[in-house]
Amino acid sequence: MTSTSEQPATDSSGPFSSVDDVVEALSAQGYIADRRLATTVFLLTRLEKPLLLEGPAGVGKTELAKMLAAATGRRFLRLQCYEGQDETKALYEWDYGKQLLYTQILREKIGQVVEDAPDIPTAVDRIGAQDSVFFSERFLAARPLLQAIRSEEPVVLLIDEVDRADEALEAVLLETLGEFQISVPEVGTFVADDKPYVILTSNNTRDLAAALKRRCLHLFLDYPTAERELEIVRSKDTGLPEATARELVEVVRGLRELELRKAPSISETIDWARTLAVLGIDELNAQVLADTVSVVVKYDKDVTKALNALPGLVDPNATIDDAHGHGHGHGHGHDGDHSHTPSGNDAPSNGRSAGPAPAVLDDPDDGPDGRAIRAAKDREGRHAGTYGAPGRDAQEAARRAEELGVKPRPVSPSQGSRSFGLGKKRAL
Repeated sequence: MTSTSEQPATDSSGPFSSVDDVVEALSAQGYIADRRLATTVFLLTRLEKPLLLEGPAGVGKTELAKMLAAATGRRFLRLQCYEGQDETKALYEWDYGKQLLYTQILREKIGQVVEDAPDIPTAVDRIGAQDSVFFSERFLAARPLLQAIRSEEPVVLLIDEVDRADEALEAVLLETLGEFQISVPEVGTFVADDKPYVILTSNNTRDLAAALKRRCLHLFLDYPTAERELEIVRSKDTGLPEATARELVEVVRGLRELELRKAPSISETIDWARTLAVLGIDELNAQVLADTVSVVVKYDKDVTKALNALPGLVDPNATIDDAHGHGHGHGHGHDGDHSHTPSGNDAPSNGRSAGPAPAVLDDPDDGPDGRAIRAAKDREGRHAGTYGAPGRDAQEAARRAEELGVKPRPVSPSQGSRSFGLGKKRAL
């Protein structure tokens, strides 16, 4: 490993001389950082503390770690977190296959060790004394955290989407984040000679433990301002004209205000700009944006909201020419209710009136209101004349008899049983 005396002079003070130096270095890698983010990165390199970035998906949290590695010339390591992940996938695990292979190869040597043992306990003791051979660094399979600690070259370690992992993994991270070391019971404690730059990201799907946050610098990374997002789009050489790109950024910002299930990310803004450039679009209109909105909007109900909002975002007087009559949302929100009110040739041909159509409260955001549909169907006499239910005439006669005080003749259980019994005898 590299000793302290052999390390470059920049390691003692960090790779950046100032916050402006951070901005310039990241910009050279194609990452446009504002001063607040650049200041936090500068402190990360000087204080040698992990940085926790929280915020919505797609605002550049993961990309920052990659660009920091490129800007500093450090090796990039990534731990992608997920539900159910255990410490063996984050820290280390023993290479049992390799251990077994070595055992088979050394079978003859092991036989020599125990051949003169007077009894089984003695043989077991002799084999047990060799445990340190098979539980050593030779058979230790390092995972991202241990790789970062043991690395002989400087490292940027990304712990991505830590909020998706179970809380137990957070406890595993504490030793690494607080002391830049990992303890392996069978071997000992590994301490980093060159502390890695550690960046953790979270999309805020759950709250993280206070112990983890206490060990980190913290920054909430939100969507950028319009000017910075335009600068980001411009830096990616999308091919879209400047005026069109500026207008597109404003459209995307308008879509983010719709409270979509998934708001368009910065990378999707760039993808949309490239899409429009490939199509040769140099002036935006509602129809063009409607045809390509799926580049940035990925859920069906979000598409419906976006299509309704796009004309107003581009031009309040613009309309979308819908050739197939259903629109991109097909007019019913894709919630599985494809029913239409019968009219004309679609009316029932069974001779009975279909009755008034049930009132359907159709919310453009959430689709038809199921409770309103059920309540409208639950009306008196809806089963009249069908499935053996008394017809409307019989119901009216019963109502008038009740008004006159005429009660229906009661039928005793014995009369009923005799009637059904007689029917059975005749059938026999």
